[in-house]
Amino acid sequence: MSEIQDLGIDDSIPHTARIYDYLLQGKDNYEVDRAAAQQIMEVLPEAPRMARDNRDFLVRAVTALAELGVDQFIDLGSGLPTADNVHQVAQRVNPAARVAYVDHDPIVLAHGRALLAGDGRTRMITADMRDPDTVLSDPTLLELIDLSRPVAVLMVSVLHFIAEARELVAKYTSRTVPGSHLALSLATSEGTLPEVITRVSAVYAKSSSPIVFRDHREIHALVEHLDLLEPGLVDLHAWRPADDTERVAPPPIRGLAGVAVIPG
Repeated sequence: MSEIQDLGIDDSIPHTARIYDYLLQGKDNYEVDRAAAQQIMEVLPEAPRMARDNRDFLVRAVTALAELGVDQFIDLGSGLPTADNVHQVAQRVNPAARVAYVDHDPIVLAHGRALLAGDGRTRMITADMRDPDTVLSDPTLLELIDLSRPVAVLMVSVLHFIAEARELVAKYTSRTVPGSHLALSLATSEGTLPEVITRVSAVYAKSSSPIVFRDHREIHALVEHLDLLEPGLVDLHAWRPADDTERVAPPPIRGLAGVAVIPG
């Protein structure tokens, strides 16, 4: 318990990053996070698969961006390290790729810094992604990321925890140069049963970040000022899938994902 307190971690409140870690079969979570995840799985037995879908989209998006020549990445609300982290994926394509991970959860920062020790092309940035001015002026980030050049901003499985998502996306994209990219994924209310929304929202209301479900119109409005890459905003598993395997059934909560480029 003292080690947790030394890190400044409140283990009495479920944290979205640690819930996600548990759904991905990680080990960096506490009883309060596991209890919240179990409540989610009672109404959503497919929750681990949906978490995996999000992670798989992240891997495909980063790979595609690196293959396009992107060599700078800012991963906002990066969450706990797991298999196929952004720097590992990007550096498989381009060993010189640089990645700044941004999070403000103490356990995320502690594990991230341990993973990245001695890696000169990656950094953990202590900041709240909801404060883009602080994030994009952080000296540690600016030592690594050259904002006068194109950069990929990753907002994967985080925007449904942000009430003012449209304003936040606009702030980040206005601070990055043309030719930069945005990758995003988030839950949508369309195709999701109302009772599922109600019960999942109730669980996250007790966590570090309440969840916000948006319809397709609201999600498309997030990127209306950007140019979407093919195939546009689509279901998570349908964004440039690795194979043509058909899903037996859609998940109870749909998630949309896409990658866009800042025009100009």
